[in-house]
Parts: sequence; C-alpha cells; structure tokens
Amino acid sequence: MSAGSDRRLVLLRHAKSAWPEVADHERPLGPRGLRDAPAAGRWLRDAGCVPALVICSTARRTRETWALAAGQLGTKVPVRYDERVYAAEPEELLEVVSEVPGDVGTLLLVGHNPGLEELAISLARKAVAAADTEAIERLSRKFPTSAIAVLACPVPWQELAPGSARLTDFTVPRGTAR
Repeated sequence: MSAGSDRRLVLLRHAKSAWPEVADHERPLGPRGLRDAPAAGRWLRDAGCVPALVICSTARRTRETWALAAGQLGTKVPVRYDERVYAAEPEELLEVVSEVPGDVGTLLLVGHNPGLEELAISLARKAVAAADTEAIERLSRKFPTSAIAVLACPVPWQELAPGSARLTDFTVPRGTAR
C-alpha cells in the first residue's frame, strides 16, 4: 500500500441461517441465505470491494456465506478462519484486525451481530460526512443478514480505533429465487 492511501475494512454479516436442531455454531444457511450470499459476492465484485484478505468466523453459516460469496468474485482470495470472530465484541474484532499485515489494502470480516454492527458504528461515529449520514442511519437501525458495511480507514490496522474510520457504503444485497 502506498503511504496516505486509505485501507478499507469491509464487514459482511453472514446470510440468513436455518434453525435446525443443532448447536448455534453449526447452524447452516437457510434457503434465503443460499440466495443472498452469492448476491453479496456480486456486490463486492461490482463495487470494487474485492478483498486482499478475508477473516471469517468459524461458524458454519459464516463459512458457507463466504464460500458462496467468494464464488462470485472471479478471483481467489486468501481466507483465515478465526474462532475469535464468533460471538465477538467490537474490541475483540479490533484485536483481530490489528494483527493484519500493513500491506493488506482491503480486509473483509465475515461475522455476526451484534459485534459487526457495533464495530461499524463505533469506528464511524465521529467521521460522518453529510453524504454518509443516510448510510450510517440505516446501519444504526438494523444490520440485517447479508448486510455489507464499507469503512475507509486512514490509519494502519494496528491503529484502528473508535472514531478513526468513515462509513462509505452500507448495503443489503438480496438474491432472487430461481
């Protein structure tokens, strides 16, 4: 990365899961999630948010979300499965992010709520430009399944802290029934 260029932190909440009689960590994607996860990948590709690195929760629904989204990117992206992302608080997610090498320009975290939503709000709460007001208001109301928040991070990953990023996009890609 060149000096002065923003890093991007992309937060992807897992797609809609099913609720079979299994432990929370092992819940698979449901029919809507199976449609929405590829739509999230298409949005990442079309928005130019293809990550240099993915850190994904070890939960089955996040792994399935990433596999379906990744299939839409047109390129192979390195992925790390990190058990710390599962049920993580924002501070724990920041710790995971702080370990990312400095040359990673776009980092994607695939995880869960409320941690992802709280992290996005915390990072962007001070730097809300007028153009970004609508996106942060929508994010603050709800960070639904398959939602994607994109944050510009002008500091190294190790220095990322509450108020140090700017929300540049928030979207909820939805797939269509086939």
